[in-house]
Amino acid sequence: MNKALILDFGSQYTQLIARKVRELGVYSEIHPFNITLKKIRLLNPGAIIFSGGPKSVYEPDSPHPDPAIFRLGIPILGICYGLQLIGHHLGGQVQKAAEREYGFAPLHIVDQSGLLYGLKDRTQVWMSHGDRLEAIPEGFLATGKTANSKAAVIENRERKIYGVQFHPEVAHTQEGKKVLANFLFRLAGLKADWNISSFIQDKVKEIKQLVGKEKVICGLSGGIDSLVTSLIIQKAIGKQLFCIFVNNGLLRKGEYETLLEEFRRKFSLQVIGVEAEDRFLEKLKGVTSPEKKRKVIGQVFIEIFEEQARKLGRVKFLAQGTIYPDVIESTSVKGPSHTIKSHHNVGGLPEKLDFQLVEPLRELFKDEVRALALELGVSHEFIQQHPFPGPGLAVRIIGKVNRENLRLLREADAVLLEEVQRARIYGQLWQAFAVLLPVRSVGVMGDQRTYQQVVAIRMVQSSDGMTANWYPASPRLLKKISTRIVNEVDGVNRVVYDITSKPPGTIEWE
Repeated sequence: MNKALILDFGSQYTQLIARKVRELGVYSEIHPFNITLKKIRLLNPGAIIFSGGPKSVYEPDSPHPDPAIFRLGIPILGICYGLQLIGHHLGGQVQKAAEREYGFAPLHIVDQSGLLYGLKDRTQVWMSHGDRLEAIPEGFLATGKTANSKAAVIENRERKIYGVQFHPEVAHTQEGKKVLANFLFRLAGLKADWNISSFIQDKVKEIKQLVGKEKVICGLSGGIDSLVTSLIIQKAIGKQLFCIFVNNGLLRKGEYETLLEEFRRKFSLQVIGVEAEDRFLEKLKGVTSPEKKRKVIGQVFIEIFEEQARKLGRVKFLAQGTIYPDVIESTSVKGPSHTIKSHHNVGGLPEKLDFQLVEPLRELFKDEVRALALELGVSHEFIQQHPFPGPGLAVRIIGKVNRENLRLLREADAVLLEEVQRARIYGQLWQAFAVLLPVRSVGVMGDQRTYQQVVAIRMVQSSDGMTANWYPASPRLLKKISTRIVNEVDGVNRVVYDITSKPPGTIEWE
């Protein structure tokens, strides 16, 4: 009963709703918009939240829930498209707005006694819609409005159905978390009883039941996600877990040797080290498509895991550090959300797999994984390391992956990270990394004309990796990074700084 179901109607913010709800201490699950009423009754939620979505409710191919969902008596909150669904199904009128409302807007509060309890009048909210509710359904009140939306907040307190035209789940909405808290606690009557410790206990029990006495292999990438996956599984089945750390030639400078030692010594994991640089580079020869890179890398990893499994005897399970943003960006498994890119451990897996997957972090966000790591005794320094993509430097080389391009990128990236650490801003950043571009530029070095490669520097700030802002680095720092890369990395004569936020861009270039 004390859980919230989030129904996905195609918004890229759906997972942010789940994250914010969990931050408030309520367990949440994301399900497709067309979940059956029978399944909803079995899940027995205390509240339901409709996500936003890119469609218009009056379009013939737009996603709609079973209309009987409004008769279940479960409190419902509709967000953006979700508000319009409520209006459309319950007798209101949704039309295309004369002007699209996108970005910040002040919310004028008409009635503060319900969903908007405790909010400041003219609080800033984030809008992203082209339609609006022109006529509200019978039994509803319009308790908030903006200059472009007279029904920006609607409430039917008797039926416990509520809607907001703005996005309370994004950081741009100043008091969005308060709106969600009002819905969950004041209006739906839920309790804040979910936490990371209970998650660990539940997962350990679940893994024990699933695995039994079978062996599990886990691919370690060097990042926090696969490490936490290994530690949870180790807690559940001990020596039945075998970790495999592959040197694919796509790691950062000195990373393979350092991490292999750390995994064995600090975390007492059974780790098999595999040298496979030549194998990966041979398979990547001539490959330039980022999606194909992911597929190739994923395939080679699986081949290596299968080979190691045969050496260990019968191995039934493969564990991976897949987290929820990987799933959302790779494939729409929960609803009609658009695919952004494949991740090597989600969309990059071959269709035929000889293992049963174990992915204990699949429904968690990065900040939740970091909280888990603390509970499991991982050092703060390791936890706060910047995310590193599973395909490694292959997706930070735009174009062909070969030893020379890897050398250039590895050296440039090492300079960048060193200067970021020296400037004491590493902890302020979500990620800082270099990208090797497939272009050459003319330069002058030592009175001679050069025609060498270009490196792009990326530094972003984020709380969850789903949205991000570029970091306003000081000119002094950028100058220092640029000067060092050009002087120290033979083959690079130009450095540029990427000032694109997410959205519209992604954090990684590929």
